[in-house]
Amino acid sequence: MAERHILVVDDDPKIRTLLRNCFETDGFQVSEAGDASDVEEAFRGQAPDLVTLDINLAGDNGFDIVRNLRRSHDVPVIMVTGKDDVIDRVVGLELGADDYITKPFHVREMLARVRSVMRRYSGRKPDENGAPATGDGSAKLGLDGLQIDLDQMCLHGRDHQISDLTAADFKLLKAFIDNPNRALSRDRLMDLIDGPQWVPLDRTIDNQVARLRRKIERDPSHPLLIKTIRGVGYMLTVAANPIAQDRPSAL
Repeated sequence: MAERHILVVDDDPKIRTLLRNCFETDGFQVSEAGDASDVEEAFRGQAPDLVTLDINLAGDNGFDIVRNLRRSHDVPVIMVTGKDDVIDRVVGLELGADDYITKPFHVREMLARVRSVMRRYSGRKPDENGAPATGDGSAKLGLDGLQIDLDQMCLHGRDHQISDLTAADFKLLKAFIDNPNRALSRDRLMDLIDGPQWVPLDRTIDNQVARLRRKIERDPSHPLLIKTIRGVGYMLTVAANPIAQDRPSAL
């Protein structure tokens, strides 16, 4: 990762300097942006490999920046939010951010999250022959024509192309895979994904499930894999029947 490029988006010069020093000490190339126009300018040059984004910018809407990035760039985004900004985290993840970190944060935690998200995206990059890269001995599953690499957090679609699952999407999919043919309440799904503090709103789980269905179901309007269990929640059904390809003990 020595040559990876990170764009730090924050309207506070002190925070930008803190993160620049943190990332450069760890061997990353760093660019800075203070607002949406700076972000656009940064992507006209050498596009970054990852963006850290303060959602609460003074003059711009951080959510609009996430939305615009997702429309035109396959770049991981780590949101930076206030400690109590639960709604901000919910909306940011629904828009496609890959992870979030709350202020105040420790630079070591930020580095750990950056490395984790970059590892996931590295697993999605094709090799020199155009085939998606996967690690040796990784846990792989087949799911109704989909190929899921649990170690690389990577999903190959039925057309063999790599799907644009975010970290939040993959956590939800993994929760279902680990509990096949079992009805899971929204509260249980929240616990499985990242603890009860992650998204304390039922509608957020519903939105996450709807988005995941659009990416894995053959017909999202008539889902066969993730079924709604009325009065309970959701279930990965018998029709899904995940099959371990490399490590039978994965489930």
